[in-house]
Amino acid sequence: MNLIKSNTLEIKKSKFIAYYYKLDDQKEVVNILKELRKEHKKAKHIVYAYRFGNTAGKSDDKEPNNTAGLPLYNLLEMQNLNNSLIVVVRYFGGIKLGAGLLMRTYKNVGANVIKNDQSH
Repeated sequence: MNLIKSNTLEIKKSKFIAYYYKLDDQKEVVNILKELRKEHKKAKHIVYAYRFGNTAGKSDDKEPNNTAGLPLYNLLEMQNLNNSLIVVVRYFGGIKLGAGLLMRTYKNVGANVIKNDQSH
């Protein structure tokens, strides 16, 4: 697994930490998520999207349906990033953001973390 970079964004007291990985093997996704869950025990949500070869996956991790994993997956598709994984760890700050702001926040933190990647 190759962590390319990470990025943090704070919106209404919630903290969003994005990680961008290049994958050598699809099985790395499970290990990366396991490590991040260990590292961020108090995080409320750990959402992700990946593309590897002809397979893809995403998870909203208990966020409202399609407000988290889907925006991240769409970024991977739009940027044509293959063998890539974006994970966003969210620490809930006590203020609900609403579906629209939540989607935009996941999209923005994801876009920031893949910006300037020259490896694809």
